[in-house]
Amino acid sequence: MRISLSLAAIAALALAGCDSRKEETDDGSVRVPIEDAAEAPTGESTAPAEGATPIEERVATIGLLNKRNNVSVDLEMRTGETREEGPIIITLENCERTAPHEFPQETGAFVQVDVLDRGESDHRRIFSGWLFKNNPSLNVVEHPIYDVWVKDCAMSFPGEE
Repeated sequence: MRISLSLAAIAALALAGCDSRKEETDDGSVRVPIEDAAEAPTGESTAPAEGATPIEERVATIGLLNKRNNVSVDLEMRTGETREEGPIIITLENCERTAPHEFPQETGAFVQVDVLDRGESDHRRIFSGWLFKNNPSLNVVEHPIYDVWVKDCAMSFPGEE
């Protein structure tokens, strides 16, 4: 316990020494001044890569299966578009795929799915989230009648033909 506490203090001191704007407090923790906190990285940018297809111009192909009658349709949708297929409404908020030089390759779409159940007057949201082509089990639209999955996201990157 004492050794791990000492290692934590040493690590905090080492990290504090990397940036002169950071200050060590009496308890050994490191403090970043408020004016510098806004400059700290907050994670990955959600902006598309320079030269990539803008979000509003991307087109996703979404698969929809009605398990009752075994009818499957492919919906080609632009970002922000909403489609109604019988009692189901699908909204495409975004679609994305990894750049050709990134691995593993993945295609995903952020969709919202609303269903009108029998005897109801309003649609009920059954899913809102990312669906992934190569990893469909990461997020699943769970409904006894409908399956929804992403098949493709048409977009391009700089240098891609």
